[in-house]
Amino acid sequence: MKQQAITYPTEKKALYRLISTQIQGLTDGISDLVANLANVSALLNQALTDINWVGFYLIKDGRLILGPFQGKPACVEIRIGCGVCGTAVEKDEIILVEDVHEFPGHIACDSASRSEIVLPIHKDEEVIGVLDIDSPLIARFDEEDREGLSRVVQMLEYNVVSTSKK
Repeated sequence: MKQQAITYPTEKKALYRLISTQIQGLTDGISDLVANLANVSALLNQALTDINWVGFYLIKDGRLILGPFQGKPACVEIRIGCGVCGTAVEKDEIILVEDVHEFPGHIACDSASRSEIVLPIHKDEEVIGVLDIDSPLIARFDEEDREGLSRVVQMLEYNVVSTSKK
């Protein structure tokens, strides 16, 4: 069977609605966390424009460890409180950085990255990891991305993380 290419909407609200629908279809009934996060990172990489890295870091033994991702090789381990990802975990908040070179303590895994958004992922109200997306463009991410990706993470928390086996 030949697959048709999907054309993603340029309007962000429609884009994130479609992404959410696709994530539901990809993860429904699948209980393996790594498999689900791998498919979600591939989907986001396909659907989002002007990004150069998208993936997950999961907390293990008190530090962030690289999980499924799309992009160039990345930092394998990040201490909590360090860089954008570690800061998002420490503060338990979404961090949107317009220019990573202006972020104190930024960890440059890819020198081409200029902006970044990191969203904490929770299980039972505890941060268990982050969704991290980088772009080679300054100020690539905005409030619409924050809202749309927040819904994606909420869907992951409800449909994937809470039911997954590691």
